[in-house]
Amino acid sequence: MKYQNNNLRKKREINGPSAVALHYDEKTGDVPKVIARGTGHLAEKIIEMAKKNDVPLQEDSNLIGNLIDMDLGENIPPQLYSVIAEVLLLLEEMEKML
Repeated sequence: MKYQNNNLRKKREINGPSAVALHYDEKTGDVPKVIARGTGHLAEKIIEMAKKNDVPLQEDSNLIGNLIDMDLGENIPPQLYSVIAEVLLLLEEMEKML
């Protein structure tokens, strides 16, 4: 695991930051989808837009590593459901505090 983290750190140093935006509609219960992704300047723009629009952010380099190569509009794979659920619960708790 430590080896993987070192590779992610080196990749980030070379390519700059990475960002993935997910869409989840609690009302429909559909699986979360990747709606934006990028590295470097594009990642910075995604993060900037999220902050500007009060979209909650969560930093998780391992999760980004799994999501960054997904196609736009693609459903999150079942093996990531529990991780995404934890992130969504954390973000929901953060929103309640505001």
